[in-house]
Order: sequence, then C-alpha cells, then structure tokens
Amino acid sequence: MHTILSSMHNLLSGLLQHRSKSDRKRSGSHSPFIKPDPDAVPTRHKIKKERDRDRRDRHDFDPHRPIKREPSDDQRRERRRHDEHRMEARRGRGANPFEESSGEFGRTDGQSGERGTNKPKEKPSLELSGKLAEDTNIYKGVVIKYNQPPEARKPKTRWRFYPFKGDEALPLLHIHRQSAYLIGRDRIVVDIPVDHPSCSKQHAVLQYRMVEYERPDGSSGRRVRPYIIDLDSANGTFVNNQKIEPQRFVELLEKDVVKFGFSTREYVLLHEKTDTSEVDTGATSD
Repeated sequence: MHTILSSMHNLLSGLLQHRSKSDRKRSGSHSPFIKPDPDAVPTRHKIKKERDRDRRDRHDFDPHRPIKREPSDDQRRERRRHDEHRMEARRGRGANPFEESSGEFGRTDGQSGERGTNKPKEKPSLELSGKLAEDTNIYKGVVIKYNQPPEARKPKTRWRFYPFKGDEALPLLHIHRQSAYLIGRDRIVVDIPVDHPSCSKQHAVLQYRMVEYERPDGSSGRRVRPYIIDLDSANGTFVNNQKIEPQRFVELLEKDVVKFGFSTREYVLLHEKTDTSEVDTGATSD
C-alpha cells in the first residue's frame, strides 16, 4: 500500500513540473519573474508625448494659436437650418437648376408684364464713328486731309477769285458752285491747283459756312460766309500778307487778298455785285 501511494505521488509531481515548464515557454516575456521593457511597446501616453514634442520643435509652432474645435450645438443647428432652406429652394426651382422659372421675380401686384430678358437686343451700329475718317475719306485713291463741318453750305452769292501774277491778270475763278474748294499741288484731288513748289499737295480749303450775325436793328440772323483754313501746310497761307494760324477757320471779306506759300500769285476775293471798275479782271475761266 505504501508503495502504491509513493508511486502516485511521484507521478503527480512529474505532471506538475512538466506543466510549469510548458506555461513558462508560452508566456515568454510576460513571465512574472521577468521585468517588462517600457520602451518595447509604445503606449498611448507615450505617443501623445512624442507628438507634442514634435509640435514644439517645429519652427512655426505657436502655443497661443487657437486649436480648431468641433462646432457647437448652436452651429450645428444653424447649418442644418440653412441646408433645409437650400433644399426647399432647389425643389421649388425644379430638377434643372439652370432652367428659368416661368414666374415673375419681385412682383407683388399679380400682373404678368414683360420680363426684362424679353427685351429686343440692341443691334450693333454700323455707322461711321468718325475715328476712321482719315482712312475712309478717299477720293481717286488719295486720302483727303479735310472733312467739311456740319454748317457747310453752298453760297447764294456768286463769289469769285481774281488771280494776279504781278501786274498780269489771270483767268478768274468762279467759286460759288460748291460748298468747299480744296487748294494745293495735287491736281488729282484739288479743285484749285497751285503749282508753286513751296505749296503743299493739300495746302488749304476755301469753305462756305452758315453762321449767325447781328442785324443793324439788334436782331440776329444767319448767312453763308466764305472762310479759309490752312491744312497745316509747310509754308503757310496768308491773308492780306498776314500768315494765318493753321487748322483754324478765318473769315474772308470782300477784296481780301489770299496767297499760298512763297508763290507770288495773289487771289483777290470779289463777288458779282462788287464794283470792279478799279480791277482789271482780264480773261474769264470757269
């Protein structure tokens, strides 16, 4: 009997020792007799400390900068209310947000009326603006440097130019059939040619203009008067031996003498009612 009990005791001791060895193998580093390494497995507290240290080490770190926080309950409710309004407005417009509604916007009187979008579109103007006058005022392939003013009129008085070269009378010129006469060396476009080399191709213009004047009784009237304008010529235009300012109208009076450039030819302005007994009119030319 004693032998049997001794054998059972030895068997139980062997089983307990074998189980203890197996448990130590499975537990590994978690054995109660081995102290765990705190750096082996990162904990949540350690990760947070490392992240805070990295933030402090950054050059743009500002400890006073406010940290983005979650929206409050009031902000959430406000956003939800705006979202609901947008959804209602979208349902009111229909499926296509770009489709125009057939209703009137901003009308409270119940009248239909015409929508602003139904107004006829303004058509582009094809009229000349005046900026291209230099390119469009072309006659016989030559660009004319002058445009007549709105007050240009054909005269009723039969004005005439009596040209003289020294004491020699040249054929007179009838200058009442047009509202303006271009004077210069370019015979292709001018109305009164002057061939002296000191004259410009388009030297000056004789222009008739409708202007206002005061009658002897104090009342005002309108009449057509002759004017001369120099087209910024090289050597100028002279009235009674006085050089006139270029690009400005100068009124001509009866018996005025006009000269162009350094030409010795003189043009005396007269009309059909002028007493020409003191003037040798010479030949006549149309």
